[in-house]
Amino acid sequence: MSALATQHQTLSELPTALNLTVEYQSADRLHIQITPTYIDSSNGSFYVLPEVLVPKPGIDADANATTLDSDLNFVWSNDPTFSFTVFRQSTGDVLFSTEGTNLVFENQFIEFASALPENYNLYGLGEVIHGLRMGNNFTRTIFAADAGDPIDYNIYGNHPFYLDTRYYEVNETSGNLTYAANATNATGHYTSYSHGVFLRNAHAQEILMKPSNVTWRTLGGDVDLYFYAGPTQDKVTKSYQLSAIGLPAMQQYFTFGYHQCRWGYANWSELQDVVDSFARFGIPLENIWTDIDYMNQYRDFENDQNTFSYAEGAQFLSQLHANGQHYIPIVDSAIYVPNPENSSDAYAPFNRGNASDAFMLNPDGSLYVGAVWPGYTVFPDWIGAVLNGTGAFEWWAGEMSTWYENIKFDGIWIDMSEVSSFCVGSCGSNNLTLNPVHPPFSLPGEPGNVVYGYPEGFNITNATEFSSVSSASASAASSASAAAGPPAPSTSTSYIRTTPTPGVRAIEYPPYVINNVQGALDVHATSPNATHHGGTQEYDFHNLFGHQILNATYHALLDVFPGKRPFIIGRSTFAGSGKWSGHWGGDNTSLWAYMYFSISQALSFSLFGIPMFGVDTCGFNGNTDEELCNRWMQLSAFFPFYRNHNVLSAIPQEPYRWASVADATKAAMNIRYTLLPYIYTTFYLAHQTGSTVMRALAWEFPNEPLLASTDTQFLLGDSLMIVPVLAQGATNVSGVFPGVGYGEVWYDWYNQSAVFAGPGENVTIDAPLGHIPVYIRGGSVLPTQEPGMTTRECRSNPWGLIVATSLEGTASGQLYIDDGESLVQNATLVVDFSLAHSALYASARGTYNDTNPLANITILGVPSSVNNVTLNGASISSGWTYNTSSEVLTITGLTNSTAAGAWANDWVLRWG
Repeated sequence: MSALATQHQTLSELPTALNLTVEYQSADRLHIQITPTYIDSSNGSFYVLPEVLVPKPGIDADANATTLDSDLNFVWSNDPTFSFTVFRQSTGDVLFSTEGTNLVFENQFIEFASALPENYNLYGLGEVIHGLRMGNNFTRTIFAADAGDPIDYNIYGNHPFYLDTRYYEVNETSGNLTYAANATNATGHYTSYSHGVFLRNAHAQEILMKPSNVTWRTLGGDVDLYFYAGPTQDKVTKSYQLSAIGLPAMQQYFTFGYHQCRWGYANWSELQDVVDSFARFGIPLENIWTDIDYMNQYRDFENDQNTFSYAEGAQFLSQLHANGQHYIPIVDSAIYVPNPENSSDAYAPFNRGNASDAFMLNPDGSLYVGAVWPGYTVFPDWIGAVLNGTGAFEWWAGEMSTWYENIKFDGIWIDMSEVSSFCVGSCGSNNLTLNPVHPPFSLPGEPGNVVYGYPEGFNITNATEFSSVSSASASAASSASAAAGPPAPSTSTSYIRTTPTPGVRAIEYPPYVINNVQGALDVHATSPNATHHGGTQEYDFHNLFGHQILNATYHALLDVFPGKRPFIIGRSTFAGSGKWSGHWGGDNTSLWAYMYFSISQALSFSLFGIPMFGVDTCGFNGNTDEELCNRWMQLSAFFPFYRNHNVLSAIPQEPYRWASVADATKAAMNIRYTLLPYIYTTFYLAHQTGSTVMRALAWEFPNEPLLASTDTQFLLGDSLMIVPVLAQGATNVSGVFPGVGYGEVWYDWYNQSAVFAGPGENVTIDAPLGHIPVYIRGGSVLPTQEPGMTTRECRSNPWGLIVATSLEGTASGQLYIDDGESLVQNATLVVDFSLAHSALYASARGTYNDTNPLANITILGVPSSVNNVTLNGASISSGWTYNTSSEVLTITGLTNSTAAGAWANDWVLRWG
């Protein structure tokens, strides 16, 4: 067969006749699909994932030519049973092979396995709270679950994609490669090859990683595999996004400012006090958020007129917007059903949605009614809307637009979108006359539900307060125990297994039980038998609810804000959600462990094409404390999405609550806001090319195997490295400086001098409370602007450049400028920077008119004394200094020379 040819083969020796399809889709992408031969309308949803829901990578237009050079090759055999192997031609390395295993293919269970090399490195397979490197004794479950960030279990999102990186020792004489299972020589000569694997399947799944193999199990669908040759992480990630999931949505400029939220802001006046307090303490605040407190009895699209009235809200939001600040409210994923016997309980959004066939059904055609915050609720039927043209999308857009007439929000926060339900099955079908009902559990702050949790080490740093809290907690536990009477008999979780019946699907309790954090599939979720318009069931599409509500919200916001980029942060995601939305890490806890895991979460979502990621800074559940919040506010300042948020009735944790946290926050924010042009440019490149924003050290330095598991420090773009303190009580931190044995140099952000470190050396870095180590990579040009209290203010401030020279005395960088909000730009500007031979060049292309002058340029790593400085040949007689000890050249006072705009004309700065 030719390089491009699609091969179809019927595997009739299996109990069920299957078709094998193999496509060389591009030079770096191979597609393998195994699906039943006989599929019709009666069983299509069992196996086929519609392309309208999740696009399917196709054969590239130029594949006839490019696939001739493919580094991927496919072979298969029926001896002694069916198996296939994918190997890399350039190295002969086997990337994936089912040889020696059996393919199991049923309508509710598929299993296939591949051998893996010793001590392999797999990354991805989200969403899970885990270290960056998955490890080789780990089961990863993919099933959207409303679970408050348990470690190592499935939570909100579904990303069946992994990156596999393998290191090889290079023979210095022959150049031959030998797989290095335990590469520990910091000065050894290594190279790496990475490839990616994507299973395009939306059913519940498990991936079992064992020391010598990986086994994939799904509860439906088919085997629809895509292999990406790489051989670098950068190439794999770009190809995965460009071919399969789409490029990440470009965000508005304001979204990179700071966000403040909490569950517990009681009214507009309290919200105004928070906004005023940020200003009073001199801490930048860009965005204020509200949780479900603003809602009328927790109902979407309606405000409580006693606490968050429309009239008072209009005044608050008018002043907020005049300040250059923004407002983002939460919107939940379930819709309240009014009490049919109580006319005063009318709820128009439900009535309009029901008239549009917008909600999921029971198998008998009645409404499926679960329970969420407002009581008994229904759930939008996104799947029925996409597949059968019902009105959920139009209804959702209409509700957003109607609500916006009363509340001028600037973005939307989507929650509970797994989709979550607090009861099993259609529990409200016969109970609607009880509405509104309280959630079937007590809320934080209600009697008997006091938040007593504090971070590790709180007993050391706050001994007196800890003693008081411990006493109160013990007293509350004792009272609760006395009130409850004798304890109930202990029980263990019961996993219900069913006996397979030919031709019948046991969808509520499938024969194979996955390792779901909630146990059965219908716990804290809509039941698998919830039915979509058109007859398909939730069993086949559960993992796509969160994905499609983001799709619906994105297009709704295009109606609300025509021509503007929608800003959405969503909880449940799927492969491809990044083209519509960002994501936050969910209901984490105020513990040091969760601050540490936030880095791995963010890096994993870089692989998933969702770079607009952040976590609830200082923690959501439990109480934070001064030290943890101090460190965390500084760490999150270097995540793309930067938000502080915590739970109802826990202590307030706005950064101004502690003097040291306020100071630490301002110090980190000063760096972040100074670097907003660099962050925005980095994000633009991700949007255009699929490059990553937050990066693991191992990705940027792929030939250093000692970095394979490093997730305690990270890169922001390719030029900035963050080494945060992640341990309670620490006043220093160990950091490694990648590439120093291969010609890299790093500069300290604060003293601007070069760092001296050996290859693979863990350097002890002073990091007292309130200080986060930040380093600039040699060879970089970072565009900056003077920081302000809002991004609008920043965008009007003068420009600057920080130039960090390489050991060869060179550097390069780029700046992207646009209007910061439009979906389609009328004008843009790209400025290219390059340094060589003691000359810095700036060259602009584009028509966007930016008139801000250039204020200063700082050049790090200038090895010899400077006697003169010129700009476009004109001597600069004053305003520059050269520090012989730090080797830093600082040029200021350039505003007059660039009064028409820093980039209005090309220029060259020379020194010597």
